[in-house]
Amino acid sequence: MPSALRVVLAEDGVLLREGLTALLGRFGHEVVAAVGDATALREAVAAHEPDIVVTDVRMPPAFQDEGLRAAIALRAERPLLPVLVLSQYVQREYAAELLDSGDGTGVGYLLKDRVGQVEEFVAALARVAGGGTVVDPEVVRQLLRRRRDPLAALTPREREVLALVAEGRSNVAIARELVVSEAAVGKHIGNILAKLGLPPAEDTHRRVLAVLTYLR
Repeated sequence: MPSALRVVLAEDGVLLREGLTALLGRFGHEVVAAVGDATALREAVAAHEPDIVVTDVRMPPAFQDEGLRAAIALRAERPLLPVLVLSQYVQREYAAELLDSGDGTGVGYLLKDRVGQVEEFVAALARVAGGGTVVDPEVVRQLLRRRRDPLAALTPREREVLALVAEGRSNVAIARELVVSEAAVGKHIGNILAKLGLPPAEDTHRRVLAVLTYLR
């Protein structure tokens, strides 16, 4: 691994973006692109082929998980591309997917508020760029808690729908109970099945498996 790294930085906060750019330059690294949204991140990686990507999770336009989803997409296209997520949040739904990508090498997830020293961050950057894995203990704790409780990823409405499914209600009956459209119920059930890791299969009844997960 070269001592000087070519970095693509994605951070919507202008002050933090400029500060990180200056910081990395001080340690001999080059920020070849500093962008503020997920689309620009993917374009910058294609244009510059960096040694590592550093990205926030929540970015425009919705400020939800755009940065993290872009990182996962980049790792799918370039499994050897090192990615370091630096965020205020643990996005549990996609964090595990990112950490599992590329055989789990060259990836990191750090929480901004818990990075105690500049040298700690720069060392983590170098470790990830070199193929290592760096994960904040709080991220690990939340991911383990999610795995113990498979329903943790569901929204309150999705839990409500699943509870009604467990009562044996049809989509029509659930729609009537919640005063929503049948299409909305179908969308909620699709989200539930996806979050519980129940892909379509010929030899299983996903609705039953979802109910069994709920009853456990």
